[in-house]
Amino acid sequence: MIEVEDLCVAYHGRSALHEINLEFGSGFTAIIGPSGAGKSTLMRTLNGLVPRSSGRVLLDGQVLGRPGSAVLRAQQRRMGMVFQQFNLVRRLTALDNVLLGCLGRQHPVRGAVGWASKADRAFALHLLERVGLSEQAWKRADRLSGGQQQRVGIARALAQQPRVILADEPISALDPRSSHEVMTILQDIQERDGIAIIANLHFLDTVREYAGRVVALKAGRLVFDGHPRQLDRDLTAELYDHRPAPLQPTEGPVRLPELASA
Repeated sequence: MIEVEDLCVAYHGRSALHEINLEFGSGFTAIIGPSGAGKSTLMRTLNGLVPRSSGRVLLDGQVLGRPGSAVLRAQQRRMGMVFQQFNLVRRLTALDNVLLGCLGRQHPVRGAVGWASKADRAFALHLLERVGLSEQAWKRADRLSGGQQQRVGIARALAQQPRVILADEPISALDPRSSHEVMTILQDIQERDGIAIIANLHFLDTVREYAGRVVALKAGRLVFDGHPRQLDRDLTAELYDHRPAPLQPTEGPVRLPELASA
């Protein structure tokens, strides 16, 4: 699905990623590493938000297009993005934010005037129901909690009908309860829909619970690629320079929203 070949990224002469080689299939992959390791740079390079200095990124065998090109825009529609700070249009309703994910399938003129078909609206409402927010459809985004905003962001990404969802620190701004809700929804999407999930994650207990594969970066280099069970104490100590590996605090039992059947 996504192939990374000899990828290097540099900012102002400083290396951010160095000779990264990876392949991502249809599973749930967590990307970990200390601050400044290059996790967000890798995520944003995968969908063309950050230009490559050298090397290649391919989606379904096709090299990512140049920044601003029609080829890249078409490829980006197949890669949903979930952001750390949600990136919703705060004055719009939850429903209208989800509908923004449908714009790539609309005629440019209709999209520019905010037109949405009945089918798109029904689809967006279904996606809000799936993430447990059908009753919040008409509420403005800035009236929602952080966890609810992130779930709207996931529904918006799903509205693109993507091949892969890239989640850049999707739970770092959330409380433990909301974090579990968001991670369970992402896991369900991967298992039920076959959409690949690639997520930058900070807490190793979350990685072990939800991911089927772990990729670790340090100082812009790939240092580990394997199963979460292989993340032993020595490996994590080396990765985090012998500091305790980050664990997420808990708030006791968590009840998660039921996900509607597709």
